[in-house]
Amino acid sequence: MNPNRRHLLQMAGAAAAATVWPTRAQGKPMFDTINMFVPAAPGGGWDGTARAIERAAKAAGLVGQMQFENVGGAGGMVGLPRFVNQRKGQGNSLMVGGSVMVGAALANKSPVTMKDVTPIARLTEEAGVVVVPANGKIKTWKELMEALKANPKAVSVAGGSAGGTDHLILGLMVKAMGRNPREAAYVAFAGGGPANAAIIGGQVVAGISGYSEFEEQIKAGRMIALATSGSRRTPGVNLPTMSELGLDVVMANWRGVFGAPGINAAQREGLINFMTAVVKSSAWQKELETRKWTDVFMTEQPFVRELASDLAKTEAVMKDLGLV
Repeated sequence: MNPNRRHLLQMAGAAAAATVWPTRAQGKPMFDTINMFVPAAPGGGWDGTARAIERAAKAAGLVGQMQFENVGGAGGMVGLPRFVNQRKGQGNSLMVGGSVMVGAALANKSPVTMKDVTPIARLTEEAGVVVVPANGKIKTWKELMEALKANPKAVSVAGGSAGGTDHLILGLMVKAMGRNPREAAYVAFAGGGPANAAIIGGQVVAGISGYSEFEEQIKAGRMIALATSGSRRTPGVNLPTMSELGLDVVMANWRGVFGAPGINAAQREGLINFMTAVVKSSAWQKELETRKWTDVFMTEQPFVRELASDLAKTEAVMKDLGLV
């Protein structure tokens, strides 16, 4: 063979190998389209996470467009079967999920769980914050604790779906005060929007959720933030932890993304590479800072192991609440 022709063929082969989908070649996005599935109503934490991924990915030139579908209800248990059944084998589909879904699957005795999707990456962790409406009768942590200790059933608390992190935090609070966690008067909502409305409208005594879901209302003076559930104070948020205030409760809400069932190894790797690039982008780092999210990025087997551990811990708390 002509040496020059052999050299050209070798160069062509190398170029082809360097552009295997879905790597980012010559400034092109890694994916033309990502179909993002959010198993919750708009306005909540999962929806906020999905929109933050979109902003960061587009700013970094990693994706052409992102298409969204929101299906709320039962802590993700309404949407999860839809994602599993309709997106099987789709290598450009992602679903946002998190610790709430672990508890919701147990509470609803769902035949479809996180075990039926493909773990891609754990992204963030957010401590819960306890709030009360600014126009409510209770305005301090001490007043809330006294009311809960006297009669937990009389202190209605709004949060996400039953069995989710917000619910578990309330159960731990009641237990730490020496009362039966099953006395907790938890009011579950499908998304952050309805929960916010219930708290501000005085339909409940208090609320628990991630700080980012209540931040706007707190800053506007419509809610009073009392304490967080983290092991340490949330950066940029001048709020004590429950532990600092003498209540031995520590729990945080993690969020991540999952691929569809039935995707092959190359498709899974493509999604992991995409999310790794998103997390490394300056736009994503800005999202973390703005939303007071803690970066707990993790992929592959470490993420799978964490999922198993979270399931065991969640089940133990839910047994105390009488939910399983």
